[in-house]
Amino acid sequence: MTYREAINLGEKILTAASIADAKNDAWLLLEMVCKIDRSFYYLHMEEDLLEEQLSEYEIALKKRAEHVPLQYIVGETEFMGLKFKVNSNVLIPRQDTETLVEEVLKVVKPGMQILDLCTGSGCIIVSILHNVTDVEGYAIDISKQALNVAKENARLNDVSVNFERSDLFDNVAGTFDVIVSNPPYIPSAEVVKLMPEVGDFEPLEALDGKEDGLYFYRKIISSAKEYLKPEGRIFFEIGYDQGEAVSQMLQNAEFKEVRVIKDLAHNDRVVTGML
Repeated sequence: MTYREAINLGEKILTAASIADAKNDAWLLLEMVCKIDRSFYYLHMEEDLLEEQLSEYEIALKKRAEHVPLQYIVGETEFMGLKFKVNSNVLIPRQDTETLVEEVLKVVKPGMQILDLCTGSGCIIVSILHNVTDVEGYAIDISKQALNVAKENARLNDVSVNFERSDLFDNVAGTFDVIVSNPPYIPSAEVVKLMPEVGDFEPLEALDGKEDGLYFYRKIISSAKEYLKPEGRIFFEIGYDQGEAVSQMLQNAEFKEVRVIKDLAHNDRVVTGML
């Protein structure tokens, strides 16, 4: 089978499986398997794949047709212009979360200490430290498997992070200039309604924010003041309809300068406040 025929086959299989961007996904899987780029493809499109390449490509297409996320099949994704390894132990970093990182970067200065709660893939803390020098980064997650991925991503992007397994603040010591978190925030009843790529394959414990989606905000805010330095700031990613609720929690906990920031799609995405 030629490269051109392989792309056509992939698009046909993925379209039949109702994959939204079938042609692009077919290309990316072929690129991964054959280790080629577009230039090579257009120069060699009528040449045959090796037998083992075709077999591997067909396996990858089968997985994608079953709605396994493309990023899990490829094993990596891009976030804030950096490469991050991902697997089924961590949420796939999303562009929406770049808004959270960008807001933190506006206040971070050399010499500060930052704590990332529910770090997952590590994309938030790694991206912050990649962009600011002389900052101490700390990151926790309850999942040992997620921490292994985060540690690999710190090495991949050449930043130093202090990782600790912890259920929120349980194993955290000291105080910080900034606390940042993208906690689970989808209400339990909504998790089952998510698209298959998310609900069936991404880790449930990183998605489920309990009954109303606000459980982890309550837990974090109830203890955060003990771990923030004077005039320290806290930053949360939120669901599009949670801005008012999380803002009110921070105000009730006597945080100042509470603000809601919208993402590029003009949805509420970040809530921040200062101690």
